[in-house]
Amino acid sequence: MLKIYNTLTRSKTTFIPIAPPKVGLYVCGMTVYDYCHLGHARVMVVFDIVQRWLRASGYQLTYVRNITDIDDKIIKRAAENGESIAALTGRFIHAMDEDAAALGIEKPDAEPRATDYIEDMQALIGRLQANGLAYEASGGDVNFSVRKFPGYGRLSGKSLEDLRAGERVEVDSAKQDPLDFVLWKRAKEDEPFWKSPWGAGRPGWHIECSAMSTHLLGEHFDIHGGGQDLQFPHHENEIAQSEGALPAGHPRHFVNVWMHNGFVRVDNEKMSKSLGNFFTVREVLKRYDPEVVRFFIARAHYRSPLNYSDQHLDDARGALTRLYTALKGFPVTATPPDWNSPHAARFRDSLDDDFNTPEAMAALFDMAGELNRTRSPELAAQLRALGGLLGLLGRDGDAFLKTVAGSTDAGAQTPEQIEDLIAQRSAAKKAKNFAEADTIRKQLADAGVILEDSPQGTTWRRA
Repeated sequence: MLKIYNTLTRSKTTFIPIAPPKVGLYVCGMTVYDYCHLGHARVMVVFDIVQRWLRASGYQLTYVRNITDIDDKIIKRAAENGESIAALTGRFIHAMDEDAAALGIEKPDAEPRATDYIEDMQALIGRLQANGLAYEASGGDVNFSVRKFPGYGRLSGKSLEDLRAGERVEVDSAKQDPLDFVLWKRAKEDEPFWKSPWGAGRPGWHIECSAMSTHLLGEHFDIHGGGQDLQFPHHENEIAQSEGALPAGHPRHFVNVWMHNGFVRVDNEKMSKSLGNFFTVREVLKRYDPEVVRFFIARAHYRSPLNYSDQHLDDARGALTRLYTALKGFPVTATPPDWNSPHAARFRDSLDDDFNTPEAMAALFDMAGELNRTRSPELAAQLRALGGLLGLLGRDGDAFLKTVAGSTDAGAQTPEQIEDLIAQRSAAKKAKNFAEADTIRKQLADAGVILEDSPQGTTWRRA
């Protein structure tokens, strides 16, 4: 039985779908005004593995990951660039799709954009206003009245008094309470806007996800996920909005299970632009193969901090290389896992235990060790099948070893150059010029290329 750690209850409990075998999963996606960074990559990889495992477990999953294509940062960046909001967001949505595809992320079943759900947001705000939980402020904004919603703070574990004491930003004087948050923003001059019962304006950030998730998955669904930084205030506010808009007498229940992945850290500090330790996916992929980056993310438990460094990426590449070395010489197959085998059972039990990818990977390495000893085609197929559930090991082993396993600049020699040098070495050996042959071997070794001679000829791989 699958068990998931629920942030709301702060416990790991057996997952019971609302309407089995159907499962609804909503994950907060990207705000598209810049390139995706490693924090975004972690969210995408973590919940890609979650959705893969839910499907492999037999659930009929509907996976939704939204796109925020209107907010303050987007408006500011478009103005700075002198381009339209549509051009800016379209460009970065395309870039996000490229990064996701490189990392082996499967497309969600639905990828709603906030600007397509303005009417749903307005209807939701109207219901909140009718229920006495929203009010129109003097400046024209519509705010949510936090103190009127019972149980606010239960996701983050914060009381209203704690939240008020921790208030550090200047409070909008139009708010009835400093904790209140905006649902609908009155449009400023030269800002995009939509017509509404409260005048021209645009949605606040939090209302977007409530509208999109309930439209696509219903007022009560199974799993809501996102980064740890969204737990408060974004997800806390989602609960308040979504449950507060329900009619009187309706059970106040929005989501059964809340999942949050841990932060990405750089040298044990949280990655952020303000600290100058900020890395985009594209910057990292210039130096490391995408599957190595995916492996690096997946080998850590999703709730744990993920510490980024070149050393950790190099170590991840070495570990992934060991798996592909075991698969060398075996064809790429699409064989389903044999869940009766001990390795597969261990793998399954690991992922059923709150998606414990480190333990699942330990099972893969045990299989690789056995495969190195037995060279069993059936075991190789099983190793590929289980790795595939993590989005890994789908490539030819020889090709991986020739193109990926090497230095951070992919080696000083291209495959073509390496083959040419091997041919020169072979010619030197036939001419009994063994000194030249040894020089070529050393040249390749210095470039991180290992030669393996056999009666059938010379093969190579990157160290």
